[in-house]
Amino acid sequence: MNKIVYLDNNATTSVAEEVLESMLPFWRDNYFNPSSMYESAGLSRVAIEHSRSVISEMLGIEFADELIFTSCATESVNTAIFGTIAANPRRRHIVTTSVEHPAVLEVCKLLAGDGVEVSFVGVNERGELNIGEFVHALRSDTLLVAVMHVNNETGVVFPIERLARIVKETEPSILFFCDATQSMTKLPIRVDGNFRDVDMIAFSGHKFHAPKGVGGLYIRRGIRRRPFLIGGHQEFGRRGGTENVGFIVGMAKAVELAAKNHDKDNERINYLRNKLESGIVERVPYVVVNGAGAERIPNTLNIAVHFIEGEGILYQLSDVGICASSGSACTSGSLEPSHVLTSMKIPFTAIHGSVRFSLSRYTTEEEIDFVLEKFPIIVTKLRRLSPYWDQVKNKPRKDVSNISVK
Repeated sequence: MNKIVYLDNNATTSVAEEVLESMLPFWRDNYFNPSSMYESAGLSRVAIEHSRSVISEMLGIEFADELIFTSCATESVNTAIFGTIAANPRRRHIVTTSVEHPAVLEVCKLLAGDGVEVSFVGVNERGELNIGEFVHALRSDTLLVAVMHVNNETGVVFPIERLARIVKETEPSILFFCDATQSMTKLPIRVDGNFRDVDMIAFSGHKFHAPKGVGGLYIRRGIRRRPFLIGGHQEFGRRGGTENVGFIVGMAKAVELAAKNHDKDNERINYLRNKLESGIVERVPYVVVNGAGAERIPNTLNIAVHFIEGEGILYQLSDVGICASSGSACTSGSLEPSHVLTSMKIPFTAIHGSVRFSLSRYTTEEEIDFVLEKFPIIVTKLRRLSPYWDQVKNKPRKDVSNISVK
């Protein structure tokens, strides 16, 4: 079997060796329930609170009870949105975007079916939020705004600081929730700085080299919200259930590692992403970089290959050991075109042929060179099978050649 070249880090990341080492003692020796009263259990309680302080320091969180630990970003999202709606029954309007992760979109659609009015703000062809439409959607009776920091498919960065400021200037009582799953540890997030007007933030450890099964939710003090999981006093009474001590410790360690090498890692990852992007554009005709021209997170490349199916590309990449995706891992089993790319009005000849590459600090230049070697070969092979491709002239058929492609 070929060596695996893993370029699907927006779906999940490998657990860092240092993270794994930090977790092991909490299964071997310090396995106690942190809620127990005997002395040995105190080690687990101390470990949780130390982890909370590490993550709080990175985010600029002042009070310990403003950060609760969850099982994942999806739980954090559900907790933030459902809990806010339940605690504020008289205000029934939410503003979100058409390109949110399904964890947000599906919750909002469910609430809409229960009588909550939801405004879905669109994006332009670069994947940037339509600011005018966003402003127009805000109302005096709006309860909650939910906007992601970084789009998981395109890597486009939304101007959260500006959007949250607009919300608070429009109506200070509107709550602002941000899904920071793709930006946590990768971009600056400070609730005492650029995120000062953000009331709730969700994140998940497995996106930055911590294990799957642990996440977090920042909730600013004073926010009215009902607990989502009830059944215990844990997490200041805001999230019932015995804490996953080892995973919480691992997530804090991953935060420390990310902070230690943040600038150096981002510079190197950005270089590799740009090399991959320019190399594909130079070698493969009729491709478009989705999100080009917009501010994007350094590790993400979403590229639309005209006239072939992305599913075929992914299978061929997998055959040579390259792991990539067509978008969100939570919807990759669907044959429907990406809701993100649909919102961006990607042409029909490319919307099914989009592939996402997402890098990490462990991605090597040799791996990028390997993709640049194999990707053009795969595209050429698949285009020969495409009904839109003229095999003799090796270009699009005349009846589709008038479509705007680059």
